[in-house]
Amino acid sequence: MKFTQVPTDTFENLVLNAGILVDQFTPSSGVIGNILGATTGGIEFSTNPTFTDFGEDIDNVPENTKQLKRLKSFDPTMSGTFLTVDTATVKSLIGAADIGTSDATKVVPRDQLLDADFTDVWWVGDYSNKNVDDESTHTAGYIAIHLMNALNTAGFKITSSKDNKAQMAFEYHGHYDISNISTPPFEIYVKAGT
Repeated sequence: MKFTQVPTDTFENLVLNAGILVDQFTPSSGVIGNILGATTGGIEFSTNPTFTDFGEDIDNVPENTKQLKRLKSFDPTMSGTFLTVDTATVKSLIGAADIGTSDATKVVPRDQLLDADFTDVWWVGDYSNKNVDDESTHTAGYIAIHLMNALNTAGFKITSSKDNKAQMAFEYHGHYDISNISTPPFEIYVKAGT
């Protein structure tokens, strides 16, 4: 059948498994930082662009004329559900909070945001059929999404149930930086393994 086909390099270009959320990632070396927690149900990322149609109120101009369409901004989000928790995770999920100085088991919410509340979050997943590091001969492929100036805007939520694990939903939003407002708050890397 002529049109019942797939690209011959399909398996080389698949994203596999659920991936991990980390606080740091170095694309040049593939070195990850701290894993933020175990998750369930996978991670969802969306760029959420907002557009303006400057032709919408002009007579005789059809809606969505490409020359009059403008990108206003992105509101990138990374959402999912944590299964594991520690004080750092709780602080991150609350958004505006501090870990206690005299009692490191205590997370204290604040009524104002600080610059330090906005942190980078990385999602990193296995990419292609070459996804294993083996001494110096093989380098794993990856897809990595860098969400910049991330803040969980959904607040801290915990759902528990009988004979099951508690779950904590999150929705991190990337934020523009006023010192460079022309840079959208996300980057995506796709690197094939060798």
